Amino acid sequence: MTLDTNEILISPYGGQLVDLIASKEEREELRASASKLVRLQLTARSLCDFELLATGGFSPLKTFMNRLDYDRVVGEMRLSVGTLFPIPITLNFNDDDVSIHLDQELALTDRQNNLLAVMMVEELFECDRRQEMMEVYGTTDVAHPLVAEMMAWGKRSASGKLRVITPPHHHDFTSLRLVPSDVRERLKALKRRNVVAFQTRNPLHRAHEEITKRAVDSLDGTLLLHPAVGMTKPGDIDHFTRVRSYVSLARNHYDQDRTLLALLPLAMRMAGPREALWHALVRRNYGANHLIVGRDHASPGVDSNGHPFYSPKAAQQLVELYAAETGVHAVSFDELVYLPSEQRYEERVRLRPGTAMITVSGSELKGFIDRNESIPSWFMRPDVSAILTAAHPSRSHQGFCVWFTGLSGAGKSTTAEIVAVRLLESGRRVTLLDGDVVRTHLSKGLDFTRAGRDANVRRIAFVASEIVRHGGAVLCAAVSPYSDTRSECSLMVGSDNFIEVFLDTPLEVCEARDEKGIYAQARRGTIQNFTGISDPYEPPVTPDIHLETVSTSAEANSEIVVRFLIERGFLPRP
Repeated sequence: MTLDTNEILISPYGGQLVDLIASKEEREELRASASKLVRLQLTARSLCDFELLATGGFSPLKTFMNRLDYDRVVGEMRLSVGTLFPIPITLNFNDDDVSIHLDQELALTDRQNNLLAVMMVEELFECDRRQEMMEVYGTTDVAHPLVAEMMAWGKRSASGKLRVITPPHHHDFTSLRLVPSDVRERLKALKRRNVVAFQTRNPLHRAHEEITKRAVDSLDGTLLLHPAVGMTKPGDIDHFTRVRSYVSLARNHYDQDRTLLALLPLAMRMAGPREALWHALVRRNYGANHLIVGRDHASPGVDSNGHPFYSPKAAQQLVELYAAETGVHAVSFDELVYLPSEQRYEERVRLRPGTAMITVSGSELKGFIDRNESIPSWFMRPDVSAILTAAHPSRSHQGFCVWFTGLSGAGKSTTAEIVAVRLLESGRRVTLLDGDVVRTHLSKGLDFTRAGRDANVRRIAFVASEIVRHGGAVLCAAVSPYSDTRSECSLMVGSDNFIEVFLDTPLEVCEARDEKGIYAQARRGTIQNFTGISDPYEPPVTPDIHLETVSTSAEANSEIVVRFLIERGFLPRP
């Protein structure tokens, strides 16, 4: 079945899918007229959302949400017509970036400016982001990756009828990138009444394998191994490596007559229970009637105070609560542990107190990789672990970013320069990105308004993220006064490889150290928007390293940073 089918929706979930692909003649007409239209380049998140809108993955949703849909989804988990849908899907933009008006046609493009669709703008509105954070994600804590990302989203949203020219084109794993109608046809050919979908954003260890096989056997069904390969949690193993591991597992360790591997271009929200229900609706559109829902499904972990964002079983309960309406039942397992004496896995709740067991988790897998230790075969299939270890070096060979923040004159550059020398001494190659230097060469022309400051900081973070991605060490010394922008930088680099260092220096000390007289100029009003005088500085609440610079020298503080890097495994122990 191809993308050109003219299917119509006959039920909210599980029926035929909304198909937004225009006819061949209309596509040619749209391409011809699009050169005259205002263009909006979709973000990575909106690109994933658009693909699932275009191919029916979000049926019955036919476009980015309007205000009525948005408000009701945020408050009640339902579209304006009453259909269950727990996650808001909005097309966000800033007026500073693009001029969009009502009743105009808008060309939507990918990041290479390839034309994807034309949207008739029928509504423009502002989302209540704080309410969305509280209602949908249950928090305004920037330790939640989606909350931190939302701080940088465009303030306005556009909605209207979509005429799709083509979904985004992928050059990787093309045989596995199956649209919902393709997946449903292949599942139908396997001739089993029950289809059990498995959502994952991580490599599969043996406990995952055991859960999926038990679920399929208990229902005499087919397994839809359906990993998310859009945006996942920052710091996750890249999808190229993960998919190669899934292919090896599906080929070598699963029943070929009862397993279908397909990729899902979903941009996850890490929204816990609501996300689990969303995953169930999407998988119903792909043909599944069961979803394996684990403990802490789609959870980002713990908040700034070390407490879990969501209750461990809340996702399982919510999916099952709406099973009659969605047609998707939750398949739930308690935590599986390994019994070394019996060389098998079992649910913890079934074991007697005192039974010798070993827990299995993704964090332990990451620990094996970071420590450059071989992964035991009881933990993960050797062919899978070989793929992971080849693609991901130990922590001492990974890139990292140390981000120094504080007032002007706090000692950021001086401390960073000493740390740079120590890193070179240890054998690491290092790049130093100083905020003032970057302004001279990369951000020339930017002003010192909030928008200008944020643009400069984001440019530093982008360069840092590329260095880290390629295994380099980078030190960034920038005032970076706003906490939400620093959180965005952490996400851009990857929170596991981002170390925030706060140089806590009182304003009066910074002024006394000022040989250039810039604080005095700010006091006189000669310099506007000066951090600490006429513009705020928002100190980190929970920095990785908190340095006091009045009674502690830059040399001593640099030693604290180096010791931290050693403890984290980024530097070898002396």
